[in-house]
Amino acid sequence: MAGLADASWNTDLQERGEWKPARGNHDRPAAFSRVAQAVLHAAVEAEMANRLLGLVLVAVLLVAGGIALRPYVEYRLYAATAPRPVEPRGDLAEYERSTIALFERVSPSVVQVVGLGNNRQQVPRGGGAANEEQPVQSGTGFVWDAAGHVVTNDHVVEGATNLAVRLASGEAVRAQLVGVAPNYDLAVIRLEGVRQMPPPIAVGTSSDLKVGQAAFAIGNPFGLDQSLTTGIISALKRRLPTQGGREISNVIQTDAAINPGNSGGPLLDSSGRLIGVNTAIFSPSGSNAGIGFAIPVDVVNRIVPELIKNGRVPTPGIGIVAGNEDVATRMGVEGVVIVRTVPGSPAERAGLRGVNQQTGAIGDVIVAANDAPVRRLGDLTDELERVGVGNKIQLSLNRGGSKSSVAVDITDISQSR
Repeated sequence: MAGLADASWNTDLQERGEWKPARGNHDRPAAFSRVAQAVLHAAVEAEMANRLLGLVLVAVLLVAGGIALRPYVEYRLYAATAPRPVEPRGDLAEYERSTIALFERVSPSVVQVVGLGNNRQQVPRGGGAANEEQPVQSGTGFVWDAAGHVVTNDHVVEGATNLAVRLASGEAVRAQLVGVAPNYDLAVIRLEGVRQMPPPIAVGTSSDLKVGQAAFAIGNPFGLDQSLTTGIISALKRRLPTQGGREISNVIQTDAAINPGNSGGPLLDSSGRLIGVNTAIFSPSGSNAGIGFAIPVDVVNRIVPELIKNGRVPTPGIGIVAGNEDVATRMGVEGVVIVRTVPGSPAERAGLRGVNQQTGAIGDVIVAANDAPVRRLGDLTDELERVGVGNKIQLSLNRGGSKSSVAVDITDISQSR
């Protein structure tokens, strides 16, 4: 009974807040519980972190594997291991159709010209006879008429003992030299034994050409036959010196690609007509630099018939030796200074005077020909060619400050050389 009373008294004190049980061994299980919970929570967090790290590593491996396998997968997915289907072509542009038609119409008239020579001093590489014909140079030409005459450059056939021509059809034939005009860098050859003669090229005019109009060149650059290049006419009225020591006037400049092997080939307008004969390029490297030159067709159309008929072209002149133009310019002299006259020439007979050999005084200076101004030798030779051999030319002279005029006969000076 006493025990029950004590318990009841303790309970009452506790309810009134006057007594609290002592904290001792009775609280140790709760503390252990809290520690266990903390340890468990840390373990769960560590497990979750490990799982997250594992997921990240798996993702990284998957990404790395995808990157490594991507080329292989893409190759397998996209490699065209079978013939590709052909896409239908749209209509060609108008300029493409016209260029194709031009080439197909003109190219059969364009040929490759090869000059051959006998090499008797040296055995060719790779064997062969010592006197076997060796290529000297090659270029291009075009059929001029139905008789088989082909026009090319003089420098293409110069030094060749025999000539071979390959037609657009692939047929190779021999050719004979008909005539050359070194002063114009032109030559005419004639085909022999052709099974079917190619058509002659259509001839245009160079008198109405305009800078900026289209230009087309067909030739055999570096031996690559039947090559077409396109461009424009870059300039007109250029002057081009020739191996004959004269100048060709009214030369056409073009940016259509012209390379070694194009020499002698046709320069065409957009109608496929001949407007010039490709003859030279300006290039420090020897290859196309966008500056090519062509002999105007009006000169070609005058010279070629003479070569076919006579094998040569007369060189109109009056029999003078002209002074250096650079020296005359430095001296302030405008016109053609006569250094001397050729004995027995029309100039000597007309009384023209050269430089005084004792004093060095300038004699006559030609300042005009048939009332056309003469500022350089090319102006005089242009007028001489226009008038022609066998006719007279009226020369205006400046002699020591006084003006005079004299008529002089024009002769073929090539016969006196």
